[in-house]
Amino acid sequence: MAGVNKVIIVGNLGNDPEIRTMPNGEAVANITVATSESWNDKNTGERREVTEWHRIVFYRRQAEVAGEYLRKGSKVYVEGRLRTRKWQDQNGQDRYTTEIQGDVLQMLDSRADRQSGGYAPAAQPSYPSQAPSAPTAPRATPANKPAAEPPMDNFDDDIPF
Repeated sequence: MAGVNKVIIVGNLGNDPEIRTMPNGEAVANITVATSESWNDKNTGERREVTEWHRIVFYRRQAEVAGEYLRKGSKVYVEGRLRTRKWQDQNGQDRYTTEIQGDVLQMLDSRADRQSGGYAPAAQPSYPSQAPSAPTAPRATPANKPAAEPPMDNFDDDIPF
């Protein structure tokens, strides 16, 4: 049976992306993303929080986009898969690094937040207030007969919005 290796992360960048170029000319971007979880301690009643840091690597075009648009504090949505790489340190010792190889990168900050270069907490969405528009006359068909309106007596009043 085939396994599933899928990771979804929503969090904030801890630093600006590190961009490198591979020998074949393709871009590589490394980012670190923080995810936090908070709760109230049952014993003390204190508010507790734990932050987990995730190493994420992007290749090619996504790496270029990350380098161009992401900054420390940027809020991102990332989908990818766990990868473990083996490498040797300066002393010749084998080392292993487990990181997320990013497949999907979605920037969650507004364009203004990205242009300012800093993190601004997501604002509550604002909805334009619209005055109800005046009813319009029903459209006429080519034979100057009014078009049939859908019946308005078949809807559910229990919808909470």
